[in-house]
Amino acid sequence: MNALQKYYRRWLVPLGVALFFFGPLALGQEDMTTIAPTDFDHPQRPAAIFKHDAHNEKADIEDCETCHHLYEDGNRIPDESSEDQSCAECHPVKSSGAVRPLRQAFHDNCIKCHQRQGKGPRLCGECHVR
Repeated sequence: MNALQKYYRRWLVPLGVALFFFGPLALGQEDMTTIAPTDFDHPQRPAAIFKHDAHNEKADIEDCETCHHLYEDGNRIPDESSEDQSCAECHPVKSSGAVRPLRQAFHDNCIKCHQRQGKGPRLCGECHVR
């Protein structure tokens, strides 16, 4: 067996097997979203981990605008979605008057929906796990 065959057997075959079995897990990380700690000056709790696709499947949410709303002149625009934008593009970290600050926007959108539905996490430590 020549050096290239030894290299192939020793490194490339195990790497290929690992990618085959664990590659889908790595791709699934795209589904996980957290708020970067740098978004907030002094976070009191760790970032909430939110598994977007799993949440929407379990909650039977098909329309993006259910969570990714879009407003114009203070009125929600029906059938329009902001899913291609980050929340911080519209909601500043610090209060700016008419628009709710980022932390309040997250809490209002998530917790109030869970309260209306009567299910899902509603307490701080259920999303912000230490």
